Amino acid sequence: MTKPLGPYTPAVRAGDWIIVSGQLGLKDGSLVEGGVSAQTAQAVENLKGQLASMGASIADVAKTLCFLTDMDTFATFNEAYVAGFGDSRPARSTIGVAALPAGAAVEIEAWAFKPLG
Repeated sequence: MTKPLGPYTPAVRAGDWIIVSGQLGLKDGSLVEGGVSAQTAQAVENLKGQLASMGASIADVAKTLCFLTDMDTFATFNEAYVAGFGDSRPARSTIGVAALPAGAAVEIEAWAFKPLG
């Protein structure tokens, strides 16, 4: 898994919830090549890794918060998002922002419901 870019915890448990900090399209510390599609696919893979580290999966995700630096890439983002999430369709918000860390074009945060025990 990618080391955090700042002073935060990538995933935390809060009771029955697992909250995963925003994941970028980073692999081995660098943004993947291929634009929004590739960055989205990698961000979802990074999200899956964070969830797995907490004993959860993409199927447990109830809500995502997604950020795009260019809303004109929304359709491309959606295609890669659907491919990564498969049949899971959590509630989602997608927000256009001026910039993201590391020059990323996409960031995905998630809340997963995974009761203890």
